[in-house]
This record gives sequence, C-alpha cells and structure tokens, in this order.
Amino acid sequence: MKIVFLGPPGAGKGTQAEKIIARLDIPQISTGEILRRAIREKTPTGLEAQSYIEKGALVPDDVVVRIVRDRIAEPDCKNGYLLDGFPRTLPQAEALATFETIDAVINLEVPNDLLIHRLSGRRVCAACGYTTHVDRGEDKCPKCGAALTQRKDDAPESVKNRLEVYDKQTKPLIDFYAGKGLLKNVDGSMPLEEVTAAILTALGCD
Repeated sequence: MKIVFLGPPGAGKGTQAEKIIARLDIPQISTGEILRRAIREKTPTGLEAQSYIEKGALVPDDVVVRIVRDRIAEPDCKNGYLLDGFPRTLPQAEALATFETIDAVINLEVPNDLLIHRLSGRRVCAACGYTTHVDRGEDKCPKCGAALTQRKDDAPESVKNRLEVYDKQTKPLIDFYAGKGLLKNVDGSMPLEEVTAAILTALGCD
C-alpha cells in the first residue's frame, strides 16, 4: 500500500507513521532523511541538493521529486511505502502523480490551539536527545540528568509561523487529494492509540 501522510506540525505524523509501517511492514520515507542520505552517498541528485543547502536556499521541487523517485524505486518499496513530509506543495503532488499511483492519503486534523500547546510545551535534552512535554512535569532529563531546553522553532511565535507556512503551502494538497477520492481525514486530537486505530480503519486494515 502506498500512503501519503498529511498534517500540520505537531499533529503526530511521525509517531503514527512508526506504528503504521510496523503494522503494514512497509518503509517510512522521510524527505529530510532521504535528502541527507543522498548527500552522504554523494549521488548526482544529492550533490545537486547540497549545492542549494550550502547557499542557504531551499532545495527546488524538481530536485526533491527526483530524490523521492529514486528512493521509491528501491527494492524495499515493492510492497508499498509511507511518505512523510512529501509532497509538501501542489507542484510536488502533481509531479508525484506522473510516476506513482497513491492508494490513500491520511490527513491528521488537529485544532491550532492544541498544536501550539503540543509544540510550545515540548522540551528536549541537548545531551541525549530525549524529548518530553512540560505537562509531564519533568525539570531535567530522566535519562541522563541534563537540562531540558526548548528548541527555537518550538517557541510560540515560531510555531504560529510554521502553521501559517503549512496553511499556505500544504493545505492545497487536501483539496487536490480529496478531488481524487484519496483523502481520509482522521481526528489527530484523540488519544494516541485511538488515532492509530482510526488510521488503520481508514486504510481498511483494522
């Protein structure tokens, strides 16, 4: 099964993707991860992407599309995959449709006030990478004892900006995939296990 995950920052895409790929035994394809891999392996497209990153510029859609196309052509994707973080824009979705047939698009819906609470309350251990939330009441990392800090992009104003960028760039994809009859809306504000169950039901895999 070939699946696309949509949803704003803080919707829980990464957490849910881990559960779905384990259940369906398919790889999760993260744009950031495959970009880093292509750069590390010095593939022609990876070197092209690196040239933009070194200039501080966004990697163009056509380069990202080529990297994704190369990745999904690999043997472990023969039974399907889950795309997380791609497509991000309408041009990317239109390009994807020229060489792949997606089976379902899961759109995690979460109210903005809850997204802001989730992200602005997130804390990270700079020493070991442990991630927690202020709601848990932890004042230091329970794994290594180091201080917990807030990432700059998790500050409330940064979160609001990220959500505005999402609305402008990615929300048009909802209409695009709805028009193709592929969109499955899931309430991402439910408890974690209930969200997973709802996704599996939407995919016909419950």
